[in-house]
Amino acid sequence: MSRSRLRAVLAVGAATVVLSTTTVLAAPAPALPVPAAVAEAGPFAGDGTPRITDEQVRAEVRAAEEAAFGRPAAEAMARDRIGLRAVQTGYPQTTRTNRFNLLTTTQAQDNAAYPAAQFGQFKQYIPSPEFGDHVALLPTGKVLLFSFESVEDNPQKETAPTDVIGRQNAGRAYLWTPPANDTDPGTFRAVPPPVVDMPDGLNEPRPAPFFCAGHSYLPNGMVGVFGGNLGGNGGTGAKLALVFDPWTETWHQEQDMSVGRWYPSVVTGADGRQTIMSGQSELGFGTPSPVVERFPAKGTEVSYGKAAVPENLALDRWKADAPYRMDYPHLFSLRDGRIYGFGRSSDQQFVFDPASETRGQLPSRPDNFPRLYGSAVALPNGADGPDSVLVLGGNHKDPNTFKFSGGAWTKEQPRNLGRAQDDTLIFPDGNLFTVNGAVGIRDYGLGDYNPNVPDDRFRQVELRDAAGKWTLGPKQRLPRGYHSNAVILPDGRIMVTGDELQQIANNPDIKAGNNGTIEIYEPPYLHQGGGRPDIRTAPTDPVGYRTTFRINTNSPTQAARAVLLAPITSTHSVDTSQRRLELKLVSRAGSQLVLQSPASAADAPPGWYMLFLLNDAGVPSVAKWIQLSPNA
Repeated sequence: MSRSRLRAVLAVGAATVVLSTTTVLAAPAPALPVPAAVAEAGPFAGDGTPRITDEQVRAEVRAAEEAAFGRPAAEAMARDRIGLRAVQTGYPQTTRTNRFNLLTTTQAQDNAAYPAAQFGQFKQYIPSPEFGDHVALLPTGKVLLFSFESVEDNPQKETAPTDVIGRQNAGRAYLWTPPANDTDPGTFRAVPPPVVDMPDGLNEPRPAPFFCAGHSYLPNGMVGVFGGNLGGNGGTGAKLALVFDPWTETWHQEQDMSVGRWYPSVVTGADGRQTIMSGQSELGFGTPSPVVERFPAKGTEVSYGKAAVPENLALDRWKADAPYRMDYPHLFSLRDGRIYGFGRSSDQQFVFDPASETRGQLPSRPDNFPRLYGSAVALPNGADGPDSVLVLGGNHKDPNTFKFSGGAWTKEQPRNLGRAQDDTLIFPDGNLFTVNGAVGIRDYGLGDYNPNVPDDRFRQVELRDAAGKWTLGPKQRLPRGYHSNAVILPDGRIMVTGDELQQIANNPDIKAGNNGTIEIYEPPYLHQGGGRPDIRTAPTDPVGYRTTFRINTNSPTQAARAVLLAPITSTHSVDTSQRRLELKLVSRAGSQLVLQSPASAADAPPGWYMLFLLNDAGVPSVAKWIQLSPNA
């Protein structure tokens, strides 16, 4: 999330660039002049030059520059960068407005070539008070969005308070009630996280800085959020453990984790517990934690009911560790009950057994290069739980996709372009959908913190059919890369949000307070004519495993298939919850259908799912929510 994070990733490349420089400063450069109006607003000396402290310089010095040129020259370069940032005070509103107008015009022009019945359609663009770097669809039908209080509204600077300590390092959250039609923006309500006093030595309580955390669903529909930003040192992990209750729309604080985590991954297993691993520790960027933790701790009851709100519960530690070098691995609980962890480094592919708390090694991913942030999905497997995973993206130069199944990797059909920072979803009909993408972190192809996009195809979605073929589709309004997200809503539409850099770079009114955006995409199945199936009633009590349950429909002749689709909670292209299962249709009797639930919690971990009916063409109904529970 910070510049220092990117510098660490590109340290080798930085050394090469520095060595090619023809002019080297052997002593600190003269301080850069600052306009008087700017000097009044910031830490500047009386002559209008920036005040630069030794502490700032030490923090700014790059190891590659020091190794190439020595300490004095490296400090001079550091002072230059600090001075440049001090005088770069804003981003013109005219540029924001012009960019937004251009993107709006080109979207409409270019998408005229894509029939909605074949490619889907972007239909609605909604201003939002929240960036949407973290999202979770709740079983109430609302969407939880959370991130941070911005410390900058210039897209050429870091917006997040990653390297800030104190009260400015704060989180924020909103609930969005999706609109019922394409002229209504829906409604937003602030649901700020608990106020906490972070252990940063400043004693400045603030809303919990839970951005850059990991999250997954509890079996009772609540969202567990683990980790966050302690502040400083390029990304320092917080020990926070929080739960959001969608039924009362309140936050609850649990006992701290044993280690700080910045960029961890979390997955819910067949036992209903959350497994947490990876993330930078409380020491700062470059210290990923190998510790695996579990919530709630072994011996503590798992919460299945709406009234069973976890409060101040403890976590415990596994016997095995997870030595990931890079953060946010993709975690999936597959139908054998084990957790598969696909790391961004090609050689760090592991399998974990929650029962024995052990780790095993999987074959290396065959691309043999580290992925940045790309997506991954547990592939549909009929009525059984998923037993294979498709890994996509993470390298803008490589469009290939890789499937892990039966203990081995195979190369699948490639997408039309390589992209990092993408989001891939499973449609109710089983087809796949990719939206968002960029070259790298804060890089859309023209260098860091430049919001322009040289390859406009990053704005195009891609759709994968049942044969595995990928096809480019229409363009979204904004290009969205780092921190982008996408969610399938219960009515079958897709919510697209995230990427604060692009949102503030294309805001027609940056002072309005709505500095985030949501775009709505309607998939092809919503434009294919004819009626949609419907579900009139579905069970309101929990449904057990390997059992039958009844639903009623007003369109029994259109109900060809029934599927369960797990809701999405995602960040940084990581979604550990998404899965799709078909349900056996046991019998029909007029408007009543009898369906069979999944065989076990390993096939579908306990929790809330969207139930869709599909017709012969794969057009889904509006979903009803049902809960799977081993206690039913």
